[in-house]
Amino acid sequence: MNSVSSTARLIGAGLRALLVLTVICGIIYPLAVTGIAQALFDDKADGSEIKDKSGRVVGSSLIGQTYNLPKKDPNDAEEATRPDLKWFQPRPSNGLGTNSVNTRYSLILSGATNRSADNGAVGGTCTEDAEEGTLCAQVVAAKEAVVADNSTASHHVKPEDVPADAVTSSGSGLDPDISPAYAKLQVHRVAEQNKLEVRQVEKLVDDHTKGRTLGFLGEPRVNVLELNIALKALTGR
Repeated sequence: MNSVSSTARLIGAGLRALLVLTVICGIIYPLAVTGIAQALFDDKADGSEIKDKSGRVVGSSLIGQTYNLPKKDPNDAEEATRPDLKWFQPRPSNGLGTNSVNTRYSLILSGATNRSADNGAVGGTCTEDAEEGTLCAQVVAAKEAVVADNSTASHHVKPEDVPADAVTSSGSGLDPDISPAYAKLQVHRVAEQNKLEVRQVEKLVDDHTKGRTLGFLGEPRVNVLELNIALKALTGR
């Protein structure tokens, strides 16, 4: 009998502890954290959503997105996507090369291939002879596309002026920001495509360039979604 009663007491104590911890950790703590977050950081707590002038949510300041022309055949998986050159373009999102985990800002999973910087290099340098599917081949092709897309009748982009973030993705493949150098590289093309003056577009970039966090953390950056919303407002599109 003593053994049975001792076991019953232990089970009862365990159940009471389970109930108390469930209430504290499963109800009180989440409600308290949610309440504090909503009271002090409501924008961030709701996912850092960005709205256009009409109040419609168009994305998050934390997640990159593409600005591509619609496919001629939406059901054709093999058809290559083409950037809509009226908009500022983000950095590549295919994970520093071919990556089946995260293709084109997919939010299910994120990641990169973790290939070394000399993957596919010939003689220690990335050249046009790089083996297809390697990081070097990806970078060379991306650089050629950036030069071709952003050169206009009055402004030619030099290959050496293409910054690294224009041809490689971030570690997550979801980076919403680009460097001021990459944003400025796109200015002439965006101005021409939207029939704007270059100085107008340059001012947009300057207005949306953020400095280092606390003055020393990270690098200056430009949020592409916020920049394109301002461009949309400027063009009246």
